[in-house]
Amino acid sequence: MKDALALVFDIGTQSVRAMLFDAAGNIVRAAQDVYEQPYYSHNPNWAEQRPDFYFEHMCIVSQRLKDQSPEDFARAASVAVTVFRDTTVCMGKDGRPLRDCILWMDQRRAQNPKPLPADRKALFALAGMTETIEMLHRTAACNWIAENEPELWEKTDKYVCLSTYLNFRLTGRIADSSASLMAKIPYDYKNRTWDKNGLTRCAYDIPQDKLCEILPSGTTVGGVTPEASRLTGIPEGLPLLATGSDKGCETIGLSVIREDQAALSFGTSCTVQFTSRKYFEPTPFMPAYPAVPNDMYNPEIQVLRGYWMLTWFKQNFAQAEVEAARALGCSAEEILNKHLADIPAGSDGLLVLPHWTPGLSTPNTRGAMIGFTDHHTKYHMYRAIIEGLNFALMDGMYGMERRSGQKIRHLYLGGGGSRSDEICQITANMFGLPVSRIQTYESCALGAAVCSFVALGKYKSYEEAIAHMVQIRDTFTPDAKEHELYERIYREVYRRYYRAVTPLHKLLGAITRKEK
Repeated sequence: MKDALALVFDIGTQSVRAMLFDAAGNIVRAAQDVYEQPYYSHNPNWAEQRPDFYFEHMCIVSQRLKDQSPEDFARAASVAVTVFRDTTVCMGKDGRPLRDCILWMDQRRAQNPKPLPADRKALFALAGMTETIEMLHRTAACNWIAENEPELWEKTDKYVCLSTYLNFRLTGRIADSSASLMAKIPYDYKNRTWDKNGLTRCAYDIPQDKLCEILPSGTTVGGVTPEASRLTGIPEGLPLLATGSDKGCETIGLSVIREDQAALSFGTSCTVQFTSRKYFEPTPFMPAYPAVPNDMYNPEIQVLRGYWMLTWFKQNFAQAEVEAARALGCSAEEILNKHLADIPAGSDGLLVLPHWTPGLSTPNTRGAMIGFTDHHTKYHMYRAIIEGLNFALMDGMYGMERRSGQKIRHLYLGGGGSRSDEICQITANMFGLPVSRIQTYESCALGAAVCSFVALGKYKSYEEAIAHMVQIRDTFTPDAKEHELYERIYREVYRRYYRAVTPLHKLLGAITRKEK
């Protein structure tokens, strides 16, 4: 174990990365392959991709990593795969996919899914959760497939998460970590087993024999098969370890293992995640996810589309910056971020509700920008989007603090948005808490490596592994005066506006859908 390395694959929505980590948390070697076409759409708001697309890109980066340094590649003592969530695969009896994946950002809905039990519908109505359950029921890929492709659904031998399928391609075993099964499937998140008669079972009533085997994080899924070894270059028999989903691994990689810490992820979707030894629902009927450490949970609030909103902004309002960035060989965000300091806290009264896509617990929410005057520029809009995302995450964090009794005292940032010093400082000022970044932006892969070295016996606990493998690179201290301003905006405007317009958003959606 002295010179052993952990091989980690981070399967993202936009690219696949392969990394070799040492036991001090350093990236020894890395390779990346960016997808030319991350997904395709047969209809507006649909998003699909071949399941083997991801395995093929894993093979590319694995062979690329091996070519960089065969000696380092041979030092790998294990392999781990962490994958984005809420994407599933229909497998036939021969193990081959029967159709392409319906990805997490796909917005299709089943029109007439199998009815919910009457007694459950009455309970949901009593709890005021009818619309949320209806949304969960209709947006589940399994229910859409059963309704629109019944013959294919009948032929489906296993209905599994994408992570499970990739485990199968590597080892031949249809099994997955209890911390990876984050999808619209009948999973009992609290007990880490398949749900027999609960909320997820009635919303996604998938036959038990179609579901995979569940393993604790840190256990061995199996050895890499001869065929997988030939395609990837990974030594035959190398153990594939069960780790966790992308967000779960990211939280561990950011060193968030205490109950006074929270992880903020500024990626394609934005999240605030706690680590807790007790199970609690972050919002009613929404589960806390099993954490990578098997005795912990990660309650989470998510803002769908998150920092994708900056991509939306660039496409519609920042072509000049995009062109300038191309000429300078940098990202458009780097240019835009330099203008953040030119705009005062609160964006001169411009406020954004960042819900460009409704959340599962907020099915009637829509996005909004309010407070426009002729003084506002596109740079005000840019800063207001960043502030709006943080207001939504603050709202989520405060709600989880109330429900759990936990008090967050330190934030740790991951995801692409965390690369900006300006965004980190704005975040510290808004939350009124110190905000830290670690030694690498590859926090998700680092979390999988932490799990790997614990599983391999290098470290006796996650606490010990984190102490040796995660280093704080820098910390941003909040400005008290700006925090007071942001707190007033949040308490006196953001929350009130959010509650006031939600009924209007619901009505507007009903009117426009009817007119269509």
